[in-house]
Amino acid sequence: MLLNQNLVNSAMTVNSSQQFSLSLWVNSALLVSFLLGACTPKISSVTQSLTLQFKAVVGSKALDFNRIQYENPGGVGQFKIRDFQFIMSNIKLFSEVGNYFETDSYHIVRFDNADKSFAIVIDNIPIRDYQTIALSIGVDPAANSSVQFIGDLDPNSRMAWSWDVGYKFILFEGGLSHHNVLSPLVYHVGFNENYKALSFPINQSRSSQKLAPLNFKVDIESLFTGVNVVDMVELSTVKFDKNDAKRIAENYETMISLVNTE
Repeated sequence: MLLNQNLVNSAMTVNSSQQFSLSLWVNSALLVSFLLGACTPKISSVTQSLTLQFKAVVGSKALDFNRIQYENPGGVGQFKIRDFQFIMSNIKLFSEVGNYFETDSYHIVRFDNADKSFAIVIDNIPIRDYQTIALSIGVDPAANSSVQFIGDLDPNSRMAWSWDVGYKFILFEGGLSHHNVLSPLVYHVGFNENYKALSFPINQSRSSQKLAPLNFKVDIESLFTGVNVVDMVELSTVKFDKNDAKRIAENYETMISLVNTE
């Protein structure tokens, strides 16, 4: 009888030891989990909207369609703008705890309204401390060779050439007045190699992670005065010549600037 009681006591001692070890292990695991959770940046499930506002100018002058008033940057004469539009794509926001990529991010930007501006409103953006915004002029190679309707991309639109050439990234049409003669100006620039990715720092208040509207200036004159100064008398048309298209593309890489974030 005494032997049986000793066995029971021993079993109870072992069982108590096991329970203590299990309890210690569970508590340790909970502590580690708590510490890891405290050290890991939290990603909010709350979303916000962001407005990108683009305002077009021509150098130091306002954009005014169909008026001969802008100086030929590389030569004599004055020019007018009848139509101007371009494709903006792949808008992205970057933060230390996560990035945001707009879906179906293809926009045809045009300024044929009263205030010569264009707005893009993006919804359902996670609230984070974003430091950089990226966007591109043109269409990435995958979408440029597609006949699918994505965002504003339409293979039957005026901004499209054909399935094997792709889209016009920039469309500028107007006229140059030179020696009392008005000559047409046509600059249609595309091709994959002229797709330009841009990025801008977002200098917003650290006291709030909510994004204020971002205001951009689009200087159309930069098409002809950026890296390569263009004389419109000598180069009045750009379409399928890749060297000429490259000259304009190197210029429009400097066309957009972030003015402020208020």
